[in-house]
Amino acid sequence: MRLMQEEMIEEEREVESSSGCGSIVELGFHERSKKVVVVGYALTSKKIKSFLQPKFEGLARNKGIFFVAIDQTRPLSDQGPFDIVLHKLSGKEWQQILEDYRLTHPEFTVLDPPDAIQHVHNRQSMLQDVAALDFSDAYGTVGVPKQLVIEKDPSSISNAVKKAGLSLPLVSKPLVAKSHELSLAYDEYSLEKLEPPLVLQEFVNHGGVLFKVYIVGDAIKVVRRFSLPDVSKRELSRSVGVFRLPRVSSAAQSADNADLDPCIGELPPRALLERLARELRRRLGLHLFNLDMIREHGTKNRFYVIDINYFPGYGKVPEYEHIFTDFLLNLAKSKYKKRSTSIP
Repeated sequence: MRLMQEEMIEEEREVESSSGCGSIVELGFHERSKKVVVVGYALTSKKIKSFLQPKFEGLARNKGIFFVAIDQTRPLSDQGPFDIVLHKLSGKEWQQILEDYRLTHPEFTVLDPPDAIQHVHNRQSMLQDVAALDFSDAYGTVGVPKQLVIEKDPSSISNAVKKAGLSLPLVSKPLVAKSHELSLAYDEYSLEKLEPPLVLQEFVNHGGVLFKVYIVGDAIKVVRRFSLPDVSKRELSRSVGVFRLPRVSSAAQSADNADLDPCIGELPPRALLERLARELRRRLGLHLFNLDMIREHGTKNRFYVIDINYFPGYGKVPEYEHIFTDFLLNLAKSKYKKRSTSIP
């Protein structure tokens, strides 16, 4: 399969070379040449299966985009050349591999920088940029729930919660965002049953509906998911213990076609999402991520971001194939234009 891909790409490059325009980078997007964008990917087998679906690969190939698997045991310079490297990796070793490749291929684009990915893998730092925005405009406000990081010693959690002024119930999440396990703690005496390192986040009643805001460059797509039901004061007073929760944003929990109260199911204003996404792209240094947002129940325009995920499950998003291929083509075109203007 990989050999066939390389042969097809080589054939496309030969067509371009025969036009007298030179390499793919020099060719750019000349009107008379065939556009070819080579995207190297370093993804898990699970991500490859969900993301590189046949329909997507077929559409991409028809638009001149070729996906090539990266062998992480070999130098990138022995593979490619790549116009774009698409990955979901972090760590100093991988970052050094990318930096070494950039020395000889300064024109390539990496989606996204490993250090920026690492920033959103840690739930202590993940929402700092949202909080720092202090976002408010005519369409609403966007904040983050009060939260507390517990790195060790479960017996100290109760006092730490009181000191921080957090209100029950509390959602417990692993400190490292690679795990999606959640728990809901109803009373302070059960907090010591939790297993640090973790983040405790105040639970905000939101009508049982979550908005997943998928961001691909400048493009935004929003889908509804059923979430945790509201917790009444009466229920809180009568409930004790820590309850492990299912992954509430799974594809099976889609609420897009549900008959919802408009006060609960109405999507956040488009203008608000566009401005929020633009600010977070700049602050986070990422092109590919999604926000888990909720609307505080009983309000029209008070929203909270409760999680950020890098390179989420785009395969679940309607029409993601077109969104992603347009993004890759625009990214390559923008890169070529910048290169062209820099040539004297």
